[in-house]
Amino acid sequence: MAESDISVGDRVLRVRDAGDPLGSPLLYFHGTPGSRLDLAFSDDLAAETGVRLISFDRPAYGGSTPAHFGLVSVAEDAVFVADELGIARFATLGQSGGGPFALAAAVVLPDRVTRVGVASGAAPFELVPGALELLDDNDTAALALLPGDQAAAARGFAHGFEPLVALVRDTAAAMLAGAFHDLLSPHDRELMTNEQLATAFGVSMKEALRQGATGGGWDNVAWVGPWEVDPASVRRPVHLWYGDEDRFVPPGTAEWLRDNIPGADLVMRAGEGHLGFMEHTAVMFSALTEPAG
Repeated sequence: MAESDISVGDRVLRVRDAGDPLGSPLLYFHGTPGSRLDLAFSDDLAAETGVRLISFDRPAYGGSTPAHFGLVSVAEDAVFVADELGIARFATLGQSGGGPFALAAAVVLPDRVTRVGVASGAAPFELVPGALELLDDNDTAALALLPGDQAAAARGFAHGFEPLVALVRDTAAAMLAGAFHDLLSPHDRELMTNEQLATAFGVSMKEALRQGATGGGWDNVAWVGPWEVDPASVRRPVHLWYGDEDRFVPPGTAEWLRDNIPGADLVMRAGEGHLGFMEHTAVMFSALTEPAG
């Protein structure tokens, strides 16, 4: 495993390169909040299954320089990362808030992205029936500023993350999963009884928010607000993985993506929640790196 800072103009992206260095490249887009460390627990699995697992912190997350960003600019950042690492073509995988970025990369980079995976990811809130009604007052007020004033909207969305920033700052990594107990589905709670997974979750969350809430604010601008790309224009195989007891994505999200992305394959697991990417990592790696038929 190696980490590096890749320069993009006057800022840097913190990049993690793990797994099999000669394996099939898979570019991971972390959650909201999340970091390049989200999948660190799977380094050995990636090496054993011939996957080169690459991840990077979006601006203001982890070790990356704060900056305004959206779906298109993060896809363009992915180009810088791939070019710097000498990778011509790659699959993408996005967890939760990273899902829209994994899809955007396939739209912006149609000749370079081979397959797309979305694990418990978001869809356009304004298009999923009932999704906007689930926003709290803070996020509803921030959303009302879009599309006109993205910077103000990002500040508004970021405000909603401040309690989480304080919680993460004041809680030991190994204990963080327990602090989320009331927000998790029963199956997710069971997963977090695994000490390795719980610690990995906490370590990634601490890294994600060490610069504060700005990254989360811009994430929400990118995919709670109007999308800069149309997911229906993805022309690569798309795999969707969801649990039917997910408490973090609005009901109907998975079905909306399935119905609006041509040929998308949806796996909906009964009784599972938001953290299936930690349990079914091998299945995802296999689906995203298998040879094209």
